[in-house]
Amino acid sequence: MIVRPSVHWLRMLFVWRGSILPVILPQLITITVLAIVVTVIHGSILDWKVSLNFVPFSLIGLTLAIFLGFRNSTSYARFWEARTLWGVLLVESRHLTAQALAVVGDKADDRAHAKLLAQRLCALAYALKHQLRESDARAELSAFLPPGDVERIAGARFPAAMALLLVQEWVGEQLRSGKVAAAVVPALEQSLARLGNAVGGGERISGTPIPFTYSVILHRCVYIYCFLLPFGLLDTIGPMTPVIVCFLGYTFFALEALGAELEHPFGLAANDLALGSLCYTIESSVLEMVGEPPRTAQPEVKDCILL
Repeated sequence: MIVRPSVHWLRMLFVWRGSILPVILPQLITITVLAIVVTVIHGSILDWKVSLNFVPFSLIGLTLAIFLGFRNSTSYARFWEARTLWGVLLVESRHLTAQALAVVGDKADDRAHAKLLAQRLCALAYALKHQLRESDARAELSAFLPPGDVERIAGARFPAAMALLLVQEWVGEQLRSGKVAAAVVPALEQSLARLGNAVGGGERISGTPIPFTYSVILHRCVYIYCFLLPFGLLDTIGPMTPVIVCFLGYTFFALEALGAELEHPFGLAANDLALGSLCYTIESSVLEMVGEPPRTAQPEVKDCILL
């Protein structure tokens, strides 16, 4: 994810890291070279002059821009919902930790139980991160849980749900031991339910992309439009055709690539959510409440790219 201060407008024109340009550069070079060739041969293929003008491209371009805007709006809604769900995970983890500290008592043994909950909440965040990224969570889970619990979570089909079960088991253990009164349990269950909704929401976004057919239609239309564009502009703007084609191609290719990137907010692309930083925020926050320092290293810049 890009995290940047306010950048001068001139510097923004030449930003490379984190921009979509590296992704679409091959396409841009291809259509620019094509436009140069079309300009040199004056729009003729052998002895046949391709008779096109800018009128159909104006109509199609307007329609295509509307559909690309809708695609990007849908993708950004998925991105923002994902960020909101991780915000819920942070808030409810803090809330549960604070509740645990308030109800278990001030004795050292009692605070040890609250620390156990905080550690399991940290494990929940990291388990969800690795589940959404389809990676192995064992290394980070081992910082918070004993080996048995690590294997129990890492070996599950849905690691985040198993980690949430450990948090719920903590509530049951405290209730059975009498450290938590039955009247307090409904309040804890509300926070657990919201954690479950956050986990389920992340799984829904990860497992339900935008319908593939919609992406295919847009992809085909963008490429056909851009590859035919030099023939439609040549008779109107002449030698400037490659320049205008490159600029318009950048617009359409970039919008399509950006929508595809934002559609999957949990990945490792530059504009995806910085899940490592979010997990570290949850970890450092809840462990600080129980009087412990963070147990993992702060994520590197590659998880939170700076311009």
